[in-house]
Amino acid sequence: QVQLLESGGGSVQAGGSLRLSCAAAGYTASTYSMAWFRQAAGKEREGVAAIDPGRRSTYYADSVKGRFTISQDNAMNMVYLQMNSLKPEDTAMYYCAARQSATCLGWGLGYRYNYWGQGTQVTVSS
Repeated sequence: QVQLLESGGGSVQAGGSLRLSCAAAGYTASTYSMAWFRQAAGKEREGVAAIDPGRRSTYYADSVKGRFTISQDNAMNMVYLQMNSLKPEDTAMYYCAARQSATCLGWGLGYRYNYWGQGTQVTVSS
């Protein structure tokens, strides 16, 4: 059973940075595609970033390209989301997700993921 636990959320002012962490257990990192999603109040969940099992490719939503970076430490079974130049519109609950897949095809589709964390809140004030 794969278990995911996010941490690192908080409140920051616009322009600030946060690093989210996702501690993963019960899986083989090399066979799981990992992603970060977010859901703002009253809005649909959206894919933010993903990284493929081979850790050779990363994918980002247009709204975060150039500001967010997804990375993974296989030795520590950790996935990170470094968020820079934060904007008020980045305010949301952020979720770590995992699926057993060799690629990130369709990475932004939440239904393709089997495992989810509980989420960590990010609030950006103007």
